[in-house]
Amino acid sequence: MAGWQPMLESVVRERYPRLVAYASFLTASRAEAEDLVQDAIVATFAGRARFASLAEAESYLRRSVASRWVDRSRRRRIERSALARVAAREPGVVPPAEPAGIAPDLQQALAALAPKVRACVVLRHLDDQSVRDTASALGLSEGAVKRYTSDGVRALAASLGVDAATETVLLDGGGDRDA
Repeated sequence: MAGWQPMLESVVRERYPRLVAYASFLTASRAEAEDLVQDAIVATFAGRARFASLAEAESYLRRSVASRWVDRSRRRRIERSALARVAAREPGVVPPAEPAGIAPDLQQALAALAPKVRACVVLRHLDDQSVRDTASALGLSEGAVKRYTSDGVRALAASLGVDAATETVLLDGGGDRDA
């Protein structure tokens, strides 16, 4: 077993309930707290993080949970702002749509992505699939789907000249679908 795996198992076995309780204070929702903790654990240990002690790993994960919560809150604020701008438009004024429903520059940027990355971005954000459903459809782990999707959105943002938070809002129309 690799050096990081026993630590991961110990964190999940011994500290997971405390981490979820901590995240529940941030989210006010047990389900969202569990998602937040799982995302933090996946991100932390996907890079095969090494910690000297269980306390050090828990401390790192607490910071990761808090950081992820701030990021989600910021994303939701951006989404609400975008929705308010759309709602403020005159009734009946609809922006022109592209023939395929996707702007040519977005189509071109998608085409430049690696196949697995593109598939994850399309299934997650354009087809509105959950992480679990995307993983099942592509035969990948949920962590791989999250990583490919994150990398893809970042690449799209760079290609299109927008920040990643705005690009995520543009792609998925808002809302988290991690279940």
